[in-house]
Amino acid sequence: MARTNLDNWIPEEDGSAVIQKVSKTSAIERLARRVPMSTAVRNEPRSGGVGVETIAKGGVYGEDEGTDDTVTLTTRKFGRAIRIAEEDLADTLVNVIATKQSDWATSYAKTLDNACLAVTAAENGTTVPFTSVYAQLATAGGRIVQTGTGGSGALVAPTYDEYSEALSVVEAGDYFEEDGVVVIAHPLFRSYLRGVKDNDGNPIFVKGLAGTPDTIFGHEVSWSVGSRTSATATNAPNGNPLMVIGARELLMLGVRSGPESVFIDGRSGLSALTDEAILKMRARRAFNIGHVEGFAALEVRKAA
Repeated sequence: MARTNLDNWIPEEDGSAVIQKVSKTSAIERLARRVPMSTAVRNEPRSGGVGVETIAKGGVYGEDEGTDDTVTLTTRKFGRAIRIAEEDLADTLVNVIATKQSDWATSYAKTLDNACLAVTAAENGTTVPFTSVYAQLATAGGRIVQTGTGGSGALVAPTYDEYSEALSVVEAGDYFEEDGVVVIAHPLFRSYLRGVKDNDGNPIFVKGLAGTPDTIFGHEVSWSVGSRTSATATNAPNGNPLMVIGARELLMLGVRSGPESVFIDGRSGLSALTDEAILKMRARRAFNIGHVEGFAALEVRKAA
């Protein structure tokens, strides 16, 4: 069977309903540093830093021995095809195509966040598109603060000290900048945070009003349904809720193409024996973090 002419793919414009839906639902699409990609793989340079020293009058300058390397971004394709009866397109007042595009945008946004933030396994390129922030933190040691024992009981809500500990892991690192901290949490943390106060009786969570953002310890919180652990990337994860804290500049989202769509009319010959059209939607993205030491996570686990 002949392939569809790729020239027919229509990219979504910045102000389209699909783009707005993706941006609203996906914390990664909204917050991560976007890295344009003209190829499927891009190596993003990473500086090893430069030291400094004091030098005596007439003294010799010491040479820096920092090691520079790269972070690899590999593009993965997120897509779906929907077969639609031509009668449904002609006989209903509902804009079927726009509705399905919006539905896909929601699922894509949740799946992308889950793949980037919370999938527990290492990247395999298919069911696990990227090695998530959580998976990288799990191998770094001491960068995931956990509640509960990991048993089969009820989820154990975090305490004030555990919130503070998770943030302090980032604050103690070389990549901390006061105005560059990003906090992404599963919406379940809303209920966990209400009522948690510091030693002076002040709530650490402040609900935003009149367009101002929600904050914790003075840092803006972004909510993501995808920020919950799962074995593979999914739009409906049901594992442990996560709060991911880190340096926004180190969240890298490679953008190859999309979101975009193509509508294949049922009369084109592809579906000659049925009166059906096909709507295909896709986005090509890559993800990685600049350095694991720029991040920490708070994981809500179950009691014994």
